[in-house]
Amino acid sequence: MTLEEIHGQQPAPVGHDWMHGAGTALHELLVSAQRRGCLTAGVYESAKLMNVDPDNVAFCVLAADQEDEGDIALQIHFTLIQAFCCENDIDIVRVNDVAKLAAIVGPSEESGEPRDLHCILITNPSEEGWKDPALENLNLFCEESRNVNDWVPTITLPE
Repeated sequence: MTLEEIHGQQPAPVGHDWMHGAGTALHELLVSAQRRGCLTAGVYESAKLMNVDPDNVAFCVLAADQEDEGDIALQIHFTLIQAFCCENDIDIVRVNDVAKLAAIVGPSEESGEPRDLHCILITNPSEEGWKDPALENLNLFCEESRNVNDWVPTITLPE
């Protein structure tokens, strides 16, 4: 008997299709959240929001390119954000391509300049009963990843 049989769950889909589906769902969620005004970008802005209103945070995305991997300060921020998300039951994923993320999210609406996309939070909109299927798919993806001890899965965004 497997663990999935004990808990009555289906095993996690494995392979490229499952990862591609998560990437597509993340793309859809970012577009939807930005349109609804439920997207907070930036490490410091995200930390402030999590400190003030952690119950309003629905999802977290951490993004770093290859050259960011050597940035010790950024890695410390990531560790603290991950710990906070785990303590507050906020699903979290990593993205290894900040340029693709910037193409989806775009520049800051206020200044038109590029913004810090190393951390993006999706918050709950003020609308009651808002259910985003992309968010639900990503929550399932994160849950399945945790079942195989991948606590902060990496998602590849579609082209």
